[in-house]
Amino acid sequence: MTGIEATIGSRPREVGGQTVSRVLPAASHRAVGPFVFLDHLGPVTLPPHHGIDVGPHPHIGLATVTYLFEGALVHRDSLGSVATIRPGDIDWMSAGRGIVHSERSPDAERASGSTMHGLQIWVALPEEDEDSDPTFEQHRAAALPWVDVKGVSVRVLVGSAYGATSPVTARWPMFYVDVELQPGQTVPIPAEHSARAVYVVSGEVSVEGQVMGARTMAITTREARNVVATTASRIVMLGGMPFPQPRLLDWNFVSSTRERIDRARDDWRAMRFPRIPTDDGPLVPLPAYPVKHESG
Repeated sequence: MTGIEATIGSRPREVGGQTVSRVLPAASHRAVGPFVFLDHLGPVTLPPHHGIDVGPHPHIGLATVTYLFEGALVHRDSLGSVATIRPGDIDWMSAGRGIVHSERSPDAERASGSTMHGLQIWVALPEEDEDSDPTFEQHRAAALPWVDVKGVSVRVLVGSAYGATSPVTARWPMFYVDVELQPGQTVPIPAEHSARAVYVVSGEVSVEGQVMGARTMAITTREARNVVATTASRIVMLGGMPFPQPRLLDWNFVSSTRERIDRARDDWRAMRFPRIPTDDGPLVPLPAYPVKHESG
């Protein structure tokens, strides 16, 4: 169909004791611009004395982007960062040459029970930044710009769209926006980049005449112009400039070279990555074989 290059459904995966919906990478599309990974958690209700526990694990060559619609998570990393993310905030952790982090439910939410709902996305780093120093930054909801786009409120989470720029330190041309739509409302798809996608978090929308339900992604072409809500819906749109060289994904590692990924696997196996000073929980073990995030 004109305007739609491909549609991608989600596949269930287990992360931190919870089932998530994995969208990227997919067999038909390994990336959308610099975006190489998308997991959708929830909404899931956690009873009292239960929580999310993603133990200490490593990353290289990517930035993790965490965004919650409901709930809270405590981020800890090997830089010594400790930060609680809540709905509307953005956590951006640039792994560079290597970082270790964990994500767990806060004590209060674990004790009382909570509802969790959110997205975690990975953005591959530009080749010149793959061995940079790791960094962590959190931006509260109030710091992220809102834009009125033809009567629709759009929050710019990362990069630039609709004339607004997020304060997140993104070192490659990209956009990532959050949009809530009422039935019949229309929002244009940002047109600055050739690589673009619409992901339906909830509800149902029409993308250039093709109806898309929740937990599905439309990879759009240059011809795609608008998203129209057929029910009350929430979507995110993302994209950006493709990299000249494709990225390799293996487990938690992203790189432009296989050699760098193999070195990271060896370093985690030999425990040469730094430790998290505030989280001495069990380390997530290295899989016995390469994990290339094949779909299916």
